[in-house]
Amino acid sequence: MGKHKHVIDISDVPLDKLNAPADSAFGGTRRRVGSHIGAQKLGYSFFYVPPGKAAFPFHTHTGNEEMIYIIEGEGVLRFGKDELTVMPETIIACPTGAESPHQLINTGPNELRYLVVSTMDFPDICEYPDSNKVGAYATAAVGSRVGHRALYLKATKVDYYDGESGEEIERIVKATPRS
Repeated sequence: MGKHKHVIDISDVPLDKLNAPADSAFGGTRRRVGSHIGAQKLGYSFFYVPPGKAAFPFHTHTGNEEMIYIIEGEGVLRFGKDELTVMPETIIACPTGAESPHQLINTGPNELRYLVVSTMDFPDICEYPDSNKVGAYATAAVGSRVGHRALYLKATKVDYYDGESGEEIERIVKATPRS
């Protein structure tokens, strides 16, 4: 294959281990193809999830729409209140919004392999219905301009002015000459 910055053989994309806790229901690896070939508005990654695992928790997005294409293996797609069997050549649309929480679980005896394409629209707020968390993501998790990415429990809500001492306001007011 000829060399070009926007063309790559999948075997040349590093295989990254998902940052899941050891001995949990989550795990797998991925190849972040989009970030390696200069994609700007779409993210695309190939996922490899072992039997009995899911790559990610049940979640929704407010900013990023996703498309999933099953390449190999079988599993169950949790989509809202539905549980649907998926197999090779299944295509899944995951629109944004609270009514579209989704998760893929490998229920087969072999590795579940799939491609995810996402719109990479940031900021993105994600909700995790199983754990009552919210994720605030200012940027993608990879690349030269990674910004704020954090998770919070919904139960730890604070008032808008909590933690705001006003010290800087007072400092500026005191330092500003009055006429």
